[in-house]
Amino acid sequence: MKNFLQSTGTDTFLRRPILIALGIMLGAFLVPAFAATTGAGGMDWGNMAMKLLGGLALFLFGMEQMADALKAAAGERMKVILARLTTNRFMGAITGAFVTAVIQSSSVTTVLVVGFISAGLMSMAQSIGVIMGANIGTTITAQIVAFKVTKFALLMIAVGFGMLFFSKKEKIKQYGAMLMGLGLVFFGMSVMSDAMKPLRTFQPFLDLMVSMENPLIGILVAAAFTGLIQSSSATTGIVIVMASQGFITLPAGIALAFGANIGTCVTALLAAIGKPREALRASLVHVFFNIFGVLIWLGFITHLSEFVTWFSPVHNELSGMDKLAAETPRQIANAHTVFNIANTLIFIGFTSQFARLVEWLVPDRPIEETVPATKPKYLDKDLFETPSLALDIVRLEIGNAGQRVMDMLQRIMPAMLEGDRSSLREIARIDDKVDILHQEIIDYLGRLSREPLTDQQSRLLIELMAATNDLENIGDLIETDLVGVGENRIEKGLTISQSTREVLTRLHEEISGSVAMAINSVMENNWQLAQDVIDMKADIAELAKAAELHQVERLVADEPNRLQAYTLEVEVIEKQKRIYYFAKRIAKSMLAVGQAEQEGTIFTDQK
Repeated sequence: MKNFLQSTGTDTFLRRPILIALGIMLGAFLVPAFAATTGAGGMDWGNMAMKLLGGLALFLFGMEQMADALKAAAGERMKVILARLTTNRFMGAITGAFVTAVIQSSSVTTVLVVGFISAGLMSMAQSIGVIMGANIGTTITAQIVAFKVTKFALLMIAVGFGMLFFSKKEKIKQYGAMLMGLGLVFFGMSVMSDAMKPLRTFQPFLDLMVSMENPLIGILVAAAFTGLIQSSSATTGIVIVMASQGFITLPAGIALAFGANIGTCVTALLAAIGKPREALRASLVHVFFNIFGVLIWLGFITHLSEFVTWFSPVHNELSGMDKLAAETPRQIANAHTVFNIANTLIFIGFTSQFARLVEWLVPDRPIEETVPATKPKYLDKDLFETPSLALDIVRLEIGNAGQRVMDMLQRIMPAMLEGDRSSLREIARIDDKVDILHQEIIDYLGRLSREPLTDQQSRLLIELMAATNDLENIGDLIETDLVGVGENRIEKGLTISQSTREVLTRLHEEISGSVAMAINSVMENNWQLAQDVIDMKADIAELAKAAELHQVERLVADEPNRLQAYTLEVEVIEKQKRIYYFAKRIAKSMLAVGQAEQEGTIFTDQK
C-alpha cells in the first residue's frame, strides 16, 4: 500500500486519510457480511453501519484537524524547546512528553530528533529519552476523549467554525480549527455510541467482546487496526468509545491499548524508509521500547487494572453494564497513561544500552558507500504538514550547503595564487554538490509553498529561498571566476609576489568570515550575526582599498609580466568584493525576517 501511494506521488499529508478511507470502505462491506453470517434479523444493520462508519470518519477527521491546528499554532516553539531542554535523559523524556502532547504527533517529534542527531546537537542516548517521553505525550488524547462532554460537541464545532472562517487573525483561525476538530472528535464519538447501543442485546457481538479478555487477541486486534490507520491515539479513542457503552471490561481495554502501542511502530518503521541511518535507529528505539514495555506488563494486566481502579472515579449508584460504561473509559485512559509513564521510568536508566543496541543493529555505512551521491541531509517531506518545522529543517540544509561553500572559500585562495590545475578542478567539483543541494532546497521550498502558510511563514520561505540563491551564487562565482583566474595564472606562467599574497589573503579571510557569519545567521536565526555581517562593510571596503593601493604601487615593480599580474590581482579583489555582496544579501534576508518577527510574527527562536 505504501509503495502504491508513493508511486502515485501521493503526499505524506494525504496517506493517512486515504488509508482511513480505505479502512472505512472495507468496514462498509464487512458489517453487512457479518450480519449475514450471524443471521440476526431484528437488527437494522444498514442504519447501524451508516452511523458507525460515519461517526468513525468524523472522529478520525476531527483528530487530524485538531492535530494539524495544534502543530500550526505551537509547532514554531517546539523545536526550540527540544533543542534547549534535552540536557539529560530525564529532561529529554519530560520535553518529549510535552512537545508530543502539544503537536499530537510522536512521529514529528522523532523527525526533529533525527535532525538534531544529524546536526550533532543531540546524542543518540539523549534522543532515546525524548522518544520515550513522546509515548507519554500521546496519552493526552485518551485523557481528552475520556471526558464526557459529547453534549457540547456541536457547540464546539459551531464556535470553532466561527473562529476559523470569520476571524482575520491567524492565531484565532488556528485555535478555531483546533476547537472545531475537538468538537468533531466528540461528535463522532457520540454518533458511534448511538450506533452501538443496539449491540448491547446482540449476543454474537457480546461474545466477540468477551474474547478480547484474552490479552493476546486484544493486542493483535488493536495492533492490526493501529497499523492500518497509523494512529495509536485514534485506536485508544475508539476503545474508550466502546467502553462508554459497556462493551469491554478494563482488562480488555488495557490489552487493546497495549496493542495500539505496538501497532504504532508500523508508522515509525514506514517513516524511516529511505531516510538516514539515524532515522532508522530512532525508529528501532521506538519499536523496541514499545514491544519490550508490552511484554513486561503482559502478565500484570490484572494488577494494573486494580491499581487504576483504586484512584479512578467510581459510580456506586450504578450497576451492571451502566456502571461499566460510566467507569471504564476513564480507567482505560488512566491505565494508558500509567503504563507509558511506568515504562519510561523503567527504561530511562538503559538509554546507553538502547543506543549501543541500535548502533550495533544499524552500523554506520563504510566510507566507500557514503561517497557516491550528494543528497540533502535534513530535508524531510513528512514535515510538510508542519510548515514551521519544515522551514527550520531548511535552515539546517542551507547550513549543510554552506559548509561546502566554506570549504571552497578556504581552499580557493592558495589554489588560485600558487596551486596546480588539479587543486582548482577539485574545488570546481565541490560546486557541483552545492548546485545539487541548491536545487533540492529550492524544490523543497517550492513544494512547501503549496501548503497553507501564515503570512510570516510565507515571508520566511521567500527570504530562505533568496538566501539559498545567494549562497549558490557564491559557489558559482568561486567555480567560474576565481577558478578561472587560477587557470589563467597557470596558463600565462604568472607568479604572485609574497607581499601581494599576504594582502589578498587578509581581504579573503575577512570576507570568508562574513560568509560564515551570514550562513550561521540563517541556521541559528541570529539577527545580530546578520547585522554584524552588514556592519563589516566599512572594514572590508578599507581592506579592499588598501589592496588596490598595493596593486598600484606594485604596478611599477621591475618584474616580468607585471601588467598581466596586475590585471589578475585586481580581478581577484573585485571578485572578493562580489562575494561579500552576496554575503550581505543573505544577511539582509535574515534581517528582513527579524523585522517581521518584531512586528508580530510567531517565530520565537532568536539567539
